[in-house]
Amino acid sequence: MDFWENFWDVIWWFFWCFVFVSYLFALFGVITDLFRDRFLSGWWKAVWIFFLIFVPFLTVLIYLIARGRSMAERSREAALAQAEATEAYIRQTAGTSASPADEIAKAQDLLDRQLIRPDEFERIKAKALA
Repeated sequence: MDFWENFWDVIWWFFWCFVFVSYLFALFGVITDLFRDRFLSGWWKAVWIFFLIFVPFLTVLIYLIARGRSMAERSREAALAQAEATEAYIRQTAGTSASPADEIAKAQDLLDRQLIRPDEFERIKAKALA
C-alpha cells in the first residue's frame, strides 16, 4: 500500500511542476506582450506590472481573457517583422540583385583603390559575364 501512496505523490508532484512551468510561460508571455504593446500607456503598463507582482495568478488570467486576441495579433506582427528583417538581411548579404555591370563596376572600384590585383579583377569580370 505504501508504494501506491508514493506513486500518487510523485504523479501529484509532476502535475504541480507542470502547472508551475505553464504559469511561468504565461507570465513571461504577458510581460513580453506588455512591453511590445505600443498603444498602451506607461501608466497602464505600470498598473499591470504592479498587479502581476502582488496578485500574479489572477492578473495573468485576467490579462489573457481581456487582451488575449490583441496579444496574438502583436505576436504575429512581431514574427512577420522578424521574418522580413531576416529576408532583407539575406538579400543584402547575398547581393543577388546586382547586375553584371554593377559587379564589374564594384570590381573596377576595388582595383582602382588597389584592394585587389588585376588578375582578381579579370576573374571577377569573367564570372560576372558568364
